[in-house]
Amino acid sequence: MQETKSEEWTDVAGFDEVPDGGVKGIEIQSRLIALYRLHGKVYATSDICTHESARLSDGWVENGEIECPLHGARFRIDTGACLGPFGGDLRCFSARVRQRRIEIVLSSEGDT
Repeated sequence: MQETKSEEWTDVAGFDEVPDGGVKGIEIQSRLIALYRLHGKVYATSDICTHESARLSDGWVENGEIECPLHGARFRIDTGACLGPFGGDLRCFSARVRQRRIEIVLSSEGDT
């Protein structure tokens, strides 16, 4: 991922605060964000299921997917793509690790 001058990175959590192969929910600047750590990489998506208002960070991570705890909607963690059975794609945020801290871009230019 190439950085541009307009990207503003925000420190949101320690790398070790997110379990390996798992998810952690946070609130930052009035946004609910789900942080994931998979195979040494970090990802960030909206923490709210697009089908119902459930926190995805209360769900299950398996095979690079997050499953909503409420109705079982599934999403790819790396792209936010909805895999079914219902819902739309998740909003994703650029994420990186700097000095064992997770940083994300909250601006609309950093979202996918």
